[in-house]
Amino acid sequence: MRSSIVVIGFVLLLLVLAGLVGLALDISLGVVALVVALVYALVAILRSRSLVAGITHAQPLGEEELRPLRRLVENVSIGAGLPVTPELRIVDDAAPNAFAAGLRPTASYVGVTTGLLRTMPKRELEAVIAHEVSHIRNRDTYLMTMATVFAGVIALIADIGFRSLAYGGRSRKGGALVVVLAIVGFILAPYAALLLRMSLSRRREYLADAGAAEILSDSEAMALALRRLELDSTTIRYADASTAHLWVESPTDRVESERRGVLAISGLFNTHPAIPDRIAALEEAGGFRLPERLAADAPFAVELGLA
Repeated sequence: MRSSIVVIGFVLLLLVLAGLVGLALDISLGVVALVVALVYALVAILRSRSLVAGITHAQPLGEEELRPLRRLVENVSIGAGLPVTPELRIVDDAAPNAFAAGLRPTASYVGVTTGLLRTMPKRELEAVIAHEVSHIRNRDTYLMTMATVFAGVIALIADIGFRSLAYGGRSRKGGALVVVLAIVGFILAPYAALLLRMSLSRRREYLADAGAAEILSDSEAMALALRRLELDSTTIRYADASTAHLWVESPTDRVESERRGVLAISGLFNTHPAIPDRIAALEEAGGFRLPERLAADAPFAVELGLA
């Protein structure tokens, strides 16, 4: 239900922006802006799989590479009831993280960083993979791809409107008042789209955490994995706002905090709920409390020969 409301919000924003371009400048320009935006959206949707791989530097593996990790993904996928095991990709990055991408469960992939393999013991790594597989099973990757595309389309139309006004466009009917309203709309609409996308991704993270607990029948494993992610201070090299919502832990929040300090208002634009809140939700659902210290178990990279 919430997802439907967010999609309706995106559609309304898109129509309002196109209408403002038409009123403040010219009806035909509004139609052109809408057509250009839709073509952009179509191309972005069709190329979303490769675009995400390019942005995240996720590399495919050969058939015989990292077989123990492949078996882990296969076992989790079977437990989740997926019709096809997602493809496995590796991101050569020291920061522990993982993500899922793909418009359909039958054409999706899971990407894990080398840092995750060198940080997580098998039980916790399995929970992180189950989290990503849960995203695929719930079609979250489809929803978040569409949300990202809509947000980009809205930003594109707002940019077209700004540029047209800057080059001398004038209202034919509403005069200065319509132009002022259009400028306000062009400024606020991209931020409104961003907030809609954030609200959708935050909700899906809680659901994926719960999904991982259900797939493995082990709520504590997901909570332990989140705690280990929280304690790790490594900053991912491939942090990008356009794909931040796909990762199990946002790769941009720590980067932004390091650059400009932590501001209370910045929490409005976080793609993920705070990790302590996610841990608390798992603890409440599973009826347990995490130990004060994490066990010093060997990371899964030892089994893979990567340690």
